[in-house]
Amino acid sequence: MSSRLTSQVHANASPEASKDPCVRISIPLQPQEPEPTRGADGFVDYMARTQWLRAAVLGANDGLVSIASLTVGVGAVNQSAKAMLVSGLAGLVAGACSMAIGEFVSVHAQYDIEVAEMERRRRGSGSEEGVRGEESLPSPMLAAGASALAFALGAVLPLLAGGFIRSWSVRVGAVCAVSSMGLAGFGAAGAVLGGADIWKPALRVLGGGWLAMLVTYAVLRIFGLLFNMQVS
Repeated sequence: MSSRLTSQVHANASPEASKDPCVRISIPLQPQEPEPTRGADGFVDYMARTQWLRAAVLGANDGLVSIASLTVGVGAVNQSAKAMLVSGLAGLVAGACSMAIGEFVSVHAQYDIEVAEMERRRRGSGSEEGVRGEESLPSPMLAAGASALAFALGAVLPLLAGGFIRSWSVRVGAVCAVSSMGLAGFGAAGAVLGGADIWKPALRVLGGGWLAMLVTYAVLRIFGLLFNMQVS
């Protein structure tokens, strides 16, 4: 028995209690240990998802917003379905390549910085700490592939929604409707995978997409009216 517990027993014991063979002893409860972080015991580590989640959600959102805004903007000066389809397809290929290259360069720069830092620590401590930490390094190829694939998947939605509809008004309405559902879905999916509330991210992504489409249409429409542009 420790000295702390012994002193508490003597302090709580009264003269009457010392005559009683059954002595009541109060022992303080130990403070509860903090709940473990989410890991192998069934908990989810959301920080481990940051790299690919950021690339996937950003790529899908950019693909949908870019192609939807592009097709709506082209529709402001050209009412043919072929023009919207060709411009949307060109935007899909160019945007996917741009996202992949940009993400690869960005993540590779982060990779080089972390590798250099780990090498400096290894030389300073003389241990193999840097080798053990290589598992936590970001993957430039993974980020690039996720960005390109996500951009293409997001861009396909407005492209297929309005690329084959003859009527201009129905085509633009279909692009806006499908894009709105896709934007809300991407925002909600990112929130669920990140462990956050779904409503605010969904509304934020939806509002940003609508703003981009509205600005693109307005600029192209004004430009077409000022310069009398109606491309056939």
